[in-house]
Amino acid sequence: MKVQAAISLLALSLVMVSVQPPVQASSHREAPFITEQPKLDGTDFYMFNSYEPNRKGFVTLIANYLPLQDAYGGPNYFTLDPEANYNINIDNNGDANPDLSFQFKFTNTNKNISLPVGGKSIPVPLINVGPISSTDNSNLNVQESYTLNVVRGNASHPVTLAGDRSRRFGKPVDNIGNKSIPNYADYANRFVYNVNIPGCGVPGRLFVGQRKDPFVVNLGETFDLVNVTNVLGPVKGERDDLGDKNITSLVLEVAADCLTNGSTPTIAGWTTSSAPAVRLLRPPGGEKEIGPLVQQSRLANPLVNELVIGLKDKDKFNASKPVNDGQFADYVTNPTLPAILELLFGNVGVKA
Repeated sequence: MKVQAAISLLALSLVMVSVQPPVQASSHREAPFITEQPKLDGTDFYMFNSYEPNRKGFVTLIANYLPLQDAYGGPNYFTLDPEANYNINIDNNGDANPDLSFQFKFTNTNKNISLPVGGKSIPVPLINVGPISSTDNSNLNVQESYTLNVVRGNASHPVTLAGDRSRRFGKPVDNIGNKSIPNYADYANRFVYNVNIPGCGVPGRLFVGQRKDPFVVNLGETFDLVNVTNVLGPVKGERDDLGDKNITSLVLEVAADCLTNGSTPTIAGWTTSSAPAVRLLRPPGGEKEIGPLVQQSRLANPLVNELVIGLKDKDKFNASKPVNDGQFADYVTNPTLPAILELLFGNVGVKA
């Protein structure tokens, strides 16, 4: 029975909103193949009851992607993959299969801003040619937008803007700097939308954009054979290697009764990214992706793939479905991380 429970816990490899506390960990570059596809790399998944005033009865879903973004990472910054699908999946009957999915699809538009130079109109090499604000983005050369569909079974329905029923939403450009975007918070807030979600009686809220990585860890020292001196020391005893790193957040707030099945308040969730099976390089510097979508990344409870799954099966885990997680049970019932720590530090007992 104990093994069955362990298998069930991993098989749900999901965040359970009514039975688990908020997750306090993160996954970055957790499998060999996903390191080659950072745009598809999920770093965190959060699901919690909304706590802002007047938001009782809502659930907030957050899927973070594209790890280790440097704030100074120009000139092209960090757009998501326009050929990929990014999903937030919800299971509301405990079978580890998605009962509904929220599917994000991105588009990058190059405005091809040009300037007169030597009597000719010449395209500029940068994504902006002047300041950008919440009311004026005319200086922005590359604009990213997206659509969102809710999928139930084989039926897919568009999420639309409350009021005018628009189906396409804007994504704020990354925080280039104070001269380009003097008030980034005000600018980004313009991209928080009230949305109509098919099958839901009340509007939800939606935002996609760059945020500071919410996780705190001395990442370099941790994976340097746990080269940490203040494991039980002060909270700020070690540096935060993610302190100046960003991620891209997909944030959706949905009425709780739109996510449950009506008979139980418990839901589970996870996020996945998928890309076409074939990527064709097209010189100069372009590519075309074709074929059926293949799952590349998967995340709910973090660190499962990073610290539990054996190296040879990490890519397999990212491509698998929660309902099939029994195949990874040995990693859960016979974890190697404690054995690694014992090799590094010996059998250190804890005195009462």
